[in-house]
Amino acid sequence: MLTLRQIEVIRAIMVAGTVNGAAKLLGVSAPGISRVMKHAEAMLGIRLFSRRHGRFTPTPEARDIFGQINEVHRKVEDLGLAVDRLKRGDSRVFSFATVPSISQSILPRSVNRMRGKFPDLKMRVDTLKIEEAVDYLLLKKGELVALSYKLDHPGLLFSELAVGALIAVVPEGHVLAERSEVSMTDVAAYPLIGFDPLDPYGKVLAKAFVDNGIELDLSVQVRYAHTAFGMVRQNLGVAVIDEFSAAEKALPGIARLPIVEPTSFTTYAAVNAEVPETIFAKEMIRLLRDEMHQAVASRPWE
Repeated sequence: MLTLRQIEVIRAIMVAGTVNGAAKLLGVSAPGISRVMKHAEAMLGIRLFSRRHGRFTPTPEARDIFGQINEVHRKVEDLGLAVDRLKRGDSRVFSFATVPSISQSILPRSVNRMRGKFPDLKMRVDTLKIEEAVDYLLLKKGELVALSYKLDHPGLLFSELAVGALIAVVPEGHVLAERSEVSMTDVAAYPLIGFDPLDPYGKVLAKAFVDNGIELDLSVQVRYAHTAFGMVRQNLGVAVIDEFSAAEKALPGIARLPIVEPTSFTTYAAVNAEVPETIFAKEMIRLLRDEMHQAVASRPWE
């Protein structure tokens, strides 16, 4: 059985007609080509070329072999092209999802970096509620979901992305905007814009009030972070939100303030436990984690 290397050398000699020409085609030394050629002929037990005046001509008995060698070489080239397309992300769609809190700024930055590495990759990005993640992954609608809450499900695997904090967001010009930091009590003294405390995301935010003995009394309840920002801009109240939702360098009309009390907000990547991760899923998880860590390290409000 000929090796791929032997096939490559034999075809190069066929194309070039000389050992030196084949060596130039393959970028190797002529003696190396001669050794591979002699070993192939010895293994097959036939002469593949007749040699006259330094030229190599296929022998009649080897013509059928050369036809098959050309076919194998073509298929190897096709395989190489297919692998190259896979590396570039060509001819496939990478589907994944994120919860709204991560989709605000962390996700677009991660997708931008993903595009730089896989310029031909087509992507489908869905925004889900936390409770929709299970069906999304188990029904294989997408490869991963970036979450702000860790679900307890045997069919899913979770990996931590980053740990951040909660912050207060207030209108520019608000009395609290003049401070360098605020307490939960300070925030609760004004009309609150927030999230359903029974919702997994809202539960994380509500815990910051409960842990400090403050009753959560929402003036306006919303579903998404960008809606909360819009309400704050209209001076309808103040809000407590996770720092990843507010990771944009600039949020016009809004002041962001650290909270004195310790708070914690952990994000996760979830995948189907029965489905091997593709190179695209692994890279997106890496990019999300890196963008979140950068956001924590360079908080624009500090």
